[in-house]
Amino acid sequence: MPALLLARVQISDPEAYKEYVARSGPAVAAFGGHFVVRGTPPVVLEGADDGLRTVMVAFPDIDTARRWHASEQYTEARGFRAPPVADATFLLFETDAPVA
Repeated sequence: MPALLLARVQISDPEAYKEYVARSGPAVAAFGGHFVVRGTPPVVLEGADDGLRTVMVAFPDIDTARRWHASEQYTEARGFRAPPVADATFLLFETDAPVA
């Protein structure tokens, strides 16, 4: 069953965050994942935008997503996102919906 990772990120140092972005993409691809949304500004339909960066990644399944998150390649990338560069919340969902 496919899995979706939703990340909400408060970036404090945009210049330093670029290094994380450059490293995280190859780590995602190495585990069969692909970005569905990667920082695209939202169209607000209700409520207010909180200004956080939103990233959504599709993985083949939840176990693959967990292996990616624990992998050496992503752990190295994550070091470039650590505070004070950014604070993030990552949520992982299993879904039976088709993931483009």
